Amino acid sequence: MVNAIHVLAHDIGTTGNKTCVYRVGDRLELLHSCMEEYPLFMTPDGGAEQRVDDWWDAICRGTHRALAATGIPPEEIKGIAFCCQMQGSIFVDREGKALRNPMNYMDSRATKQIEKALHHGLIRIQKFNAIKGLRSLWITGGLAATAKDPLWKYHWVRENEPEVFKRADKWLDVKDYLTMRCTGNVAMTQDSAHLTFLYNTRPGKLGWSKQLCSMFNVDSRLLPRVITSTEKVGELTKVASADLGLKEGTPVFGGGGDASCVPIGAGCTLPDSMHIYIGTSGWVSANVGKRMVDINNFIASILGAIPGRYNYIAEQETSGLCLQWVRDHLALDEIGVYLKDHPGASDQYPIPSSLYDLLNATVELTPPGAGGVIFTPWLHGNRAPREDPYVRAMFFNLSMNTGKRMMIRAVLEGVAYHKRWMLEALEKRVPRQDKIRFVGGGAKSEVWCQIIADVTGRVIETIENPQDAGAVGAAVICGVGLGVIPSFQAAHSFIPVKKTYRPRPEYRATYNTGYDVFTKLYKQNKALYRALNRT
Repeated sequence: MVNAIHVLAHDIGTTGNKTCVYRVGDRLELLHSCMEEYPLFMTPDGGAEQRVDDWWDAICRGTHRALAATGIPPEEIKGIAFCCQMQGSIFVDREGKALRNPMNYMDSRATKQIEKALHHGLIRIQKFNAIKGLRSLWITGGLAATAKDPLWKYHWVRENEPEVFKRADKWLDVKDYLTMRCTGNVAMTQDSAHLTFLYNTRPGKLGWSKQLCSMFNVDSRLLPRVITSTEKVGELTKVASADLGLKEGTPVFGGGGDASCVPIGAGCTLPDSMHIYIGTSGWVSANVGKRMVDINNFIASILGAIPGRYNYIAEQETSGLCLQWVRDHLALDEIGVYLKDHPGASDQYPIPSSLYDLLNATVELTPPGAGGVIFTPWLHGNRAPREDPYVRAMFFNLSMNTGKRMMIRAVLEGVAYHKRWMLEALEKRVPRQDKIRFVGGGAKSEVWCQIIADVTGRVIETIENPQDAGAVGAAVICGVGLGVIPSFQAAHSFIPVKKTYRPRPEYRATYNTGYDVFTKLYKQNKALYRALNRT
């Protein structure tokens, strides 16, 4: 019998921070979860920024709420870890003060910087400079191949805000800024370091690459020390503990980015296990034991939070964000119209307390296939399996018979089609998995779970509180770091399956036809997207 302890996990997403308190012993028990939102600022030139103080204030409010709700004394919180959005870019001075708003993973302003550095040369592979591309692939196992990658944000700031760049002492990702704010110590975990594509990921050679820093003109003095997920960054400072309402000296662990923590929280800690994630963004990811890259499908492996393991991941820029778009522009309006036109229907379908209730009550009224309507979920460009910052979403095949419910269902199916597209690309290198875990906020919707099972033809498994998978991963990191959980592999038994969804054969033909059309829409409209959206 293990003596249970309490740990605090913060999941810093695109639109809010989720604070979770867990009891860790022979099993992992969620005691409290709460959400604190903050804004995302989009600029006309493709910028996407947030404010560090908004993150910090949300973390502080969430911590105070969690302690009050559970009644746990501050001194009984034995460890803290963060799961955070990745590929941010934060410049801080010697005192740790952020010199400008962070540029988050959606920021695409650095198109000129990547074109200047990578899209020229006598020999090119696809559109990339062959010498630079092959050297980066050899050293890092990947390439900073989109304007949204941190390397090009670094150069955007350098070229457009030279006074900010001149004052910079360190260049950090989101999680690493927050652990610094907690402890006063500067460090970056391996996963974030990897995604700068300046970090040597070859076994036995882990470390910042002087060769790549020179090739891409990056000042190595701005790069922090690199640690593992379970290493202790430091302890809560007096100032941070006062803000958070916690005990000074509480250990803060390295933690991980969302792409590293979510697989752990999904229970995918065994070799080749695979999961689908739908949050604001989305991905399909497999737990693999070696570096892999698929240039054609824009898929690569990144160092994970589990030592010696990689996450082979295909990313989708806007996934659950499409669901938010539905909520704001289709779903809420639709349910209001329906109830107005059907007095008394609220007894059968009461106004939903959450978006997921609405989806289950409304989308199921529309047959699979959405009346032939196809939605492409590319609201802010796309990454895998076709990287393109100019592509956008559309409804295809609308008719006089198309209603809002069909459009709502088409959005959910469109996200599922894209997940199948990425899944099939992933499985060119990873053994096919007949059972796949599904986590993130999207997994709260039973109808979406069934749609993904039907579209992919796989058995879909969900866990308890799937929206908290990132926080679960951070809690496991705390548990392993504190020695309460013996290993990441052992953590698999902490995260059992709650519900299973099996593909329904009667809809296979419908979804195969829809998927075939879906995959052709990008290729046939690529030039048109570029003509409209390239500035």
